[in-house]
Amino acid sequence: MIIETRAYARAGLLGNPSDGFFGKTISISVRNFGASISLYESPELHIESEPQDESTFRSIFHLRDTVSMLGYNGGIPLIKAGIKKFGDYCEDNGIRLPNRNFTVRYRSSIPRQVGMSGSSAIVVALFRALMQFYKVEIPKEILPQLVMVTETEELGITAGLQDRVIQCYEGCVYMDFDKELIDRQGYGLYERIDPALLPKLYVAYNTNLSKVSGKVHSDVRTRFDRGETDVIDVLGQIAKKAADGREALIEGRAHDLHQLMNENFDLRCKIYNVPESNKRLINAARSCGASAKFAGSGGTIIGIYHDDDMLNQLFVELKKHNARVIKPFVV
Repeated sequence: MIIETRAYARAGLLGNPSDGFFGKTISISVRNFGASISLYESPELHIESEPQDESTFRSIFHLRDTVSMLGYNGGIPLIKAGIKKFGDYCEDNGIRLPNRNFTVRYRSSIPRQVGMSGSSAIVVALFRALMQFYKVEIPKEILPQLVMVTETEELGITAGLQDRVIQCYEGCVYMDFDKELIDRQGYGLYERIDPALLPKLYVAYNTNLSKVSGKVHSDVRTRFDRGETDVIDVLGQIAKKAADGREALIEGRAHDLHQLMNENFDLRCKIYNVPESNKRLINAARSCGASAKFAGSGGTIIGIYHDDDMLNQLFVELKKHNARVIKPFVV
């Protein structure tokens, strides 16, 4: 019997990047793209490789281009780390696993290096497959933390909880990562919001961008840990945008998110060095009358459009900046 599991891309609607700093966010699943895991019993534990995992290249230029687009690591380190963390969790919780081996294969249609959380989607799908294979139930509120430490502790990837929460819960979720709450129970407050309350959203990603999103947060993390007042203050203001957005959605004021999303990005620019290519993408979308902010760490933007004419204008204008526009499928 082959076990098939899946996890989807995500986009931060409001509040990011405060999620890595005990802030608040609203995030959505982007089911247009996903990572899948196929897992079946076999005599030995075997991880099948994908093209990005290979170490044979046509030339030095092929290697250079491959590393630029895909980074130095494919998905195999993620799979290895996820299996290890799953085993650690079971051992720590007194769960005795049967002596069974498996072969695991991963696939992903999530655009790489544009901040749509392709790496964590692979790990979430892997945990779901392992839970089915070994008949182990991990509480949904605990799973995002396990996925995060798989990346942070095992692989040194800079990551926050937001991506993993929305990929585990799916749909649209408001998250409060209050430090005292997390210290006390190991997870934050995760509240589902009916996707039917959302305004008309578009997502656009730069098809030419190549960057490793985990490196983006390092400077701000250092400044935050040093207690720099301006960084802490701006991150607090960004978190409040998520809280205000939650209230607006629940009260039927979805149009208020237009200004909140624009303000979210403008605040981000106060503490992050945003590449000019990303700013041009934001400005092009806003010139059409749409709101625009980063959906993650950069490379992908999200915003509100008002009608089909504006959406068509976004298609045309953002294509000039090598960006593909989609309507996110949330439910």
